Amino acid sequence: MGEINIPRDQQIVIAAIDDSELDRLIDQAVGEERSGELHRLALTNCGSYIATKLHAFDRALTRHREAKATRKRAETEEALRRAGYDLSFAVGVMKKRVEAELKEAQLFFVDDQIMPPHRFSKHLSVRVSYRWRRTVDDEWTFGNITFVHDVEPSPDYTTRTAKRKPSAAKREQDVQNRLSQTWEHLMRGALYSVRDYFREGGDGDKIPDTFQATVDSYSRGLNNYSTQFWRQP
Repeated sequence: MGEINIPRDQQIVIAAIDDSELDRLIDQAVGEERSGELHRLALTNCGSYIATKLHAFDRALTRHREAKATRKRAETEEALRRAGYDLSFAVGVMKKRVEAELKEAQLFFVDDQIMPPHRFSKHLSVRVSYRWRRTVDDEWTFGNITFVHDVEPSPDYTTRTAKRKPSAAKREQDVQNRLSQTWEHLMRGALYSVRDYFREGGDGDKIPDTFQATVDSYSRGLNNYSTQFWRQP
């Protein structure tokens, strides 16, 4: 799955799942203590969320099948039915998300395929591209916004506690790791901010070309509001 968009191939598989058929096959798997028929729905192709719930259901099914004592089988059957409910619920959640994304895609789309730089500096940037239109009869307008964030230096306490001072290479790798984590935070915030802006009916013509991410007044780092370019300072 992409950061904010469900890939098209997963959308097709998820949308094709019949809710009633899914529940029937889950009940059948519980009754027969095997999930062969359930796997023909290609749930493993629906993304990590559904695949994880399917894996949990298969594990619960195995534990129930291997249980021998009456009390133990009662416990494993209850756990198995909960796992089946969780799987059905996960599919329902993702089907609703597919419906919402397809509806939104008629008016806007935010490209979430953003590659990180090969090397990070303290001046971080993320460029988000999008297309939008006011009505389905309008032509698409394409645009992009670049979010920038200057990382402020923070104290390095490792050199004070370590018995031996880290090598220059190790210190540089630590810096790159911290910058990478900050860049990912900036990237996610940027994508969600542009998507949420359009979801709330924002005018694409008012999106700036560049936005300096605001920092938390206490930590001087990024927070959940740092990339909300439409908020007043």
